Amino acid sequence: MIACFAFITLSACATAEVEIPVAVRIANATPAVSVTARGETTPVGTANADAADDPAIWRNAANPAQSLIVGTDKKAGLYVYGLDGKTRAFLDAGRVNNVDLKDGVAIGGAPGILVAASDRNDIAHAKIALFRLDPATATLTALGKVDGGAGEAYGVCLGRDAGILSAFIVLKDGTINQVAIDANSATPSGKIVRTMKLGTQSEGCAVDDRTGTLYVAEEDVGLWRFDARAAGSTMPTKIAAADDKNLVMDAEGLAIAPVGDKDGYVLVSSQGDNAYVVYKLSDDSYVGRFRVVDGVVGGSEETDGIELMLGDFGPAYPGGLFIAQDGHNAAAAQNFKLVAWDDIAKALGLPQ
Repeated sequence: MIACFAFITLSACATAEVEIPVAVRIANATPAVSVTARGETTPVGTANADAADDPAIWRNAANPAQSLIVGTDKKAGLYVYGLDGKTRAFLDAGRVNNVDLKDGVAIGGAPGILVAASDRNDIAHAKIALFRLDPATATLTALGKVDGGAGEAYGVCLGRDAGILSAFIVLKDGTINQVAIDANSATPSGKIVRTMKLGTQSEGCAVDDRTGTLYVAEEDVGLWRFDARAAGSTMPTKIAAADDKNLVMDAEGLAIAPVGDKDGYVLVSSQGDNAYVVYKLSDDSYVGRFRVVDGVVGGSEETDGIELMLGDFGPAYPGGLFIAQDGHNAAAAQNFKLVAWDDIAKALGLPQ
């Protein structure tokens, strides 16, 4: 969900008696350091609309500079971009909102890159749309859809535990269904194995496979974590409140920076003040905030989805790649900004 353009209300753009200007929210928030993007994608094809939403990253281990980005135009389908930001392919998939991917998944009898998108072409019944990403041609092939449960599909993220692949589909009302995915047959199948619940509208999610932890952003409330294991508890633990200081609602996209066996960071889009908040995974403590400001390319504002992957992505992104959806891309349609993790870590004083 994108924030209101002129004002952000206390009920996330719903009618309210008190409206707080964006400038006031930024002034009241905890100070943030600034970084600039080193690249950007071409704008999505849907102009003059809240359209670009969520990115996913595939890292080419053999040739990191040839890695790929998959991004959603939630009015139209899925784009595949190179690290130069140019469009490599587009697939008309309709109203797909969030996207995630996993490499090394058994697809039709052979390992491949599985892409999952939250499909809300039917707003009364969520689906998870599945695709194969061909790294050689940078194209997507539709594999089919699996059931995500009753309700409107919003967020989606993938997790793997003991070889079992799960898709966590976050419905608009805060319901989270864990779906066991089998893509190895001619037609993929999925089974809802358990359900979790947050109280209000939620979307962004990310899974830390090392610790079996699911992170979910409840837009007006804050950041939560769950046990991601199918046999685990369904009770959430609150990490941070959307208190208009460190995290300014809407809390939107989520991404994880894994460090070592179980440490690292979880990043949250603080959409209400155009910032991103970093928390430490080991103890949920607040680390810092940053903004992506104008530089060689424009900055990012009112961000929905984010993604982060550490590792070598070539000379422009040697330590890792952070991607943020840009809700205001000057006079063009919305797009995604590409930021070097090294620049973020340096600005925040994090170990590199």
